[in-house]
Amino acid sequence: MNEQEINKLRLFAAQIRRETLKCVGARGFGHIGGALSVVDTLAVLYGGVMKIDPKKPDWAERDKLVMSKGHAGPAVYATLALKGYFPLDWLKTLNQPGTRLPSHCDMKLTPGIDMTTGSLGQGVSTSIGLALAQKLSGSACRTYLVTGDGELDEGQVWEGAHFAPQQKLSNLTWFVDSNKKQLDGSVDEVLALGDIPAKFRAFGWNVYSIDGGSVEAIGEAIAGAHKETAKPSCIVLNTVKGAGLPMIEEIELNHHIVLEGDLLEKCLVHIERVISALERGE
Repeated sequence: MNEQEINKLRLFAAQIRRETLKCVGARGFGHIGGALSVVDTLAVLYGGVMKIDPKKPDWAERDKLVMSKGHAGPAVYATLALKGYFPLDWLKTLNQPGTRLPSHCDMKLTPGIDMTTGSLGQGVSTSIGLALAQKLSGSACRTYLVTGDGELDEGQVWEGAHFAPQQKLSNLTWFVDSNKKQLDGSVDEVLALGDIPAKFRAFGWNVYSIDGGSVEAIGEAIAGAHKETAKPSCIVLNTVKGAGLPMIEEIELNHHIVLEGDLLEKCLVHIERVISALERGE
């Protein structure tokens, strides 16, 4: 990945952050912390990695994304809108009556959403089902799964972690958003996970542990995962909840917050400055 490509992805990530802020801000509250921590991964995936066609959301030969931490939906919606799946104006309707953008991802409502999610852990099972179907049909398509680190508390997660290597699902890439927080506090306080990469290696996965805020590192890890032909890959993203917006990062319990007034304005001013600097090549 050259410097021009890196800067383009950084700009895309900043634009996703801006639209995510507007999306949640229009509602006045929401799951902004965990949405922001997966933005850089979404920028890389939708910025050139995934085989997609926004004009044909149901294209049979597309790659698929399962955002198992479905409360990060606003970041996915912002990404899809920027890619042209639906108008940006839709983002103002988040979780409003009659909206096509519910609080959690819903494949029956939103163009570009490949799997309904929100009940934590279940996206692991459905993504493995998608990847297995792709393999059995001889398809060259891939499935990408995103879970939170707190989500790893679910037993269903580890059943999937056991099953996928047995089936040699090398077309499955699992991102663990390790932002170290969950709803009620830090992951270590609620249920310490220990060495996440070591656990996945023990289950037979090809594993990377990277800076989840670096589009370059994310791109390199995905490229490595694509070269693996015998086992699924897990990319542990070491992130910060609220990433990219210092005024949200510093809020201790930022899983779900009120986002309006002065806080929203400060966030938007900050991200506009970031975007302007990136557009100037700085």
